[in-house]
Amino acid sequence: MTSATIAVLPKLEGLAGPASFYGRFTKTVRERGFSVHNDPAAPGVDAVLVIAGTKHIPPLWRAKRRGIRIVQRLDNINWQHKHMRTGIYHYVRSEIGNVIMQTIRGNLADHIVYQSHFARQWWLDVYGSTRKTFDIIYNGVDLQEYSPFGSEVPPTDHLRLLVVEGRMSGGQEKGLENAINLAQRLQKELDQPLELVVIGKVASDIQAHWQSSTGIWLNFLGQVPRADIPAHMRSAHLLFSADLNGACPNVVVESLACGLPVISFDTGALPELVKDNSGIVVPYGSDVWKMEQPIFKPLVQAALEVINNQPQYRQSARQQAENCFDIHHVVDRYLAALFPG
Repeated sequence: MTSATIAVLPKLEGLAGPASFYGRFTKTVRERGFSVHNDPAAPGVDAVLVIAGTKHIPPLWRAKRRGIRIVQRLDNINWQHKHMRTGIYHYVRSEIGNVIMQTIRGNLADHIVYQSHFARQWWLDVYGSTRKTFDIIYNGVDLQEYSPFGSEVPPTDHLRLLVVEGRMSGGQEKGLENAINLAQRLQKELDQPLELVVIGKVASDIQAHWQSSTGIWLNFLGQVPRADIPAHMRSAHLLFSADLNGACPNVVVESLACGLPVISFDTGALPELVKDNSGIVVPYGSDVWKMEQPIFKPLVQAALEVINNQPQYRQSARQQAENCFDIHHVVDRYLAALFPG
């Protein structure tokens, strides 16, 4: 059905996970001959895909009244604002976002795509079940763009630990704190320097705080072009997934595709994603939902295991991505949800 038109909303740009999915999905379906735009009420729309939520509810209602199928892709429920001081604006925005997503889930969507089994159970626990059909579809990645094959290699004179997040604010600061705590403890176990590379938007005052208060080699690169991410991943020894209770972090999928093993705590969907020696996830050790301090010793041991067995873990990481996260297979499943039968 390559002459069909799909309305995808909201329109997303940037490095964050939803924007990554938006870019990959729209690029892939256009390559297959589909027309894609962002107006569900426009004439000729055959199906609508909503990425989490959108403020454009009236056009969705009009599309539904016209009998157009609406599929909603759901990831996290906003939650960190309830446990950290993120500011009144962020708090209100997070609460409104949850209301919008649940309104679409309960009243407008014909079909729900949850990014992981963890994500589905979370929505069921908080908002209850719906009569809507659903799928579990993990995020996907272009295995040609994100691959181990390139000129970049990890350094031999030191070890490089990579963290990649779209932004380290609005509750994500805890992930950065965990990364730095990990690096401090890991450095004590190593006989060569450890560089912690952080890619993503970090406020200048937070950067200054950590640069002045830690004795580790800390390299803030800021936001980098998306096209440069694979090179940074190929040139690291391991990735720490800083996202707490992530529904299906894109950076994990991207890292595995580049052959970069992942270490993290076993929160969110990480145990579903990092399997078969593609990395190691360890117990958080305390109540992650209360943003309590985790136990780092098992994570340090996991990092040492991956560092000491790089060839095995790097090969397994790529294999896991090929088995589970090929964007073309992911798009096949989304198209089946949008155009059933």
